[in-house]
Amino acid sequence: MRIWTGLLSAIILTGCTASTVTVELEPSSEAKVNFEHDADPVPESGEIQEITLPSKGYLSVPFTVQAPEANWDNPYQEACEEASVIMVDYFLRGSALSSDQANREILQLTTWEESHGYKYDVSLEELATIVEEYYSYETRISEDVTKESIMHEITKGNPVIVPAAGRDLGNPNFSGQGPWYHMLVITGYNWRHFITNDPGTKRGLDYKYKHRVLLDAIHDWTGVKEEIRNGPKRMLIIEKKSS
Repeated sequence: MRIWTGLLSAIILTGCTASTVTVELEPSSEAKVNFEHDADPVPESGEIQEITLPSKGYLSVPFTVQAPEANWDNPYQEACEEASVIMVDYFLRGSALSSDQANREILQLTTWEESHGYKYDVSLEELATIVEEYYSYETRISEDVTKESIMHEITKGNPVIVPAAGRDLGNPNFSGQGPWYHMLVITGYNWRHFITNDPGTKRGLDYKYKHRVLLDAIHDWTGVKEEIRNGPKRMLIIEKKSS
């Protein structure tokens, strides 16, 4: 697992299939990101190069609510982390995800976590370890959480998992005030919104949050639900191991 901080260092990948990622080719006047060019040839001056991002991007990530059978008792009440990971897993597999299969996956993963000493609520770093050990994927945690850095990951074909202060999201489909601590998958963006698969509601497929609302709500787990707004801003990327 690698934790990235500071300046975003990456190469935009091309060749994504239409079924995997759809982007609008017209560049956005505001969506720009600076990064150190680490591919050959490397500029001798070490100059920072500017990349213009598409104004829209979207990944077709399979969706599941964290309570696939509408049973919100535990473990489902606290299974937003597991549901988020399962959605990305099926995206990386290129497979559809039925509610029956999602239910089995959630129960299997939460049982494994319990046997390995994990609590219902886990930090992003703990979740990354779970992903590496349970699925054998590679993970990357970034503390460079901005509109542009998230857009950049989407254009590369990477769904983005983010932890959040759930009550700050203002989702009217949540029960009551919403969860203190929540997790969801960012699957796309446009000029005004992030597009998400939010497992906290059955209406969570392609749910849109305004950029600032979601960015302000992103906070990692602190161990105390009432202190979630003190948690650092982080995001998790899951990738297949390079051959």
